[in-house]
Amino acid sequence: MSSAKKFFSEDQQKFLSAAIKKAELDTSGEVCVHIEDKCKEDVLKRSAKVFSKLGVGRTKLHNGVLFYLAVEDRKFAVIGDKGINAVVPPDFWNEIKEHLLKRFKDQKFTEGLCEGIEMAGHQLKQYFPHQKDDVNELPDEVSFN
Repeated sequence: MSSAKKFFSEDQQKFLSAAIKKAELDTSGEVCVHIEDKCKEDVLKRSAKVFSKLGVGRTKLHNGVLFYLAVEDRKFAVIGDKGINAVVPPDFWNEIKEHLLKRFKDQKFTEGLCEGIEMAGHQLKQYFPHQKDDVNELPDEVSFN
């Protein structure tokens, strides 16, 4: 089993999935969390590839967000699609990243991710409120590679 799959317990993975569902409750936006062992390239370049592979960029309103972690290399990124990037404050992703960094330094990985997901959900709700015909376009479970 990979380090990524062992990094979060089953209960922690359920907690993260619940945070994703809660963040998406009042928005048409989508949140994904992807965890892998290593990132052998620039973390933003790798997270963009994962973003594409997971289909985060194919949401109807281009309002998907990816939380990417490479646990062995201790790298992470938070990226949003063009729809959300066009409306959030310019430093928004850096605010989430800084918040995550503080929590990760305290070994609070699950808590930090859940809080970051909640922060993203607030912005998604503000700019992309839930529509009555909204469908969940992406899985809410943590993905691994």
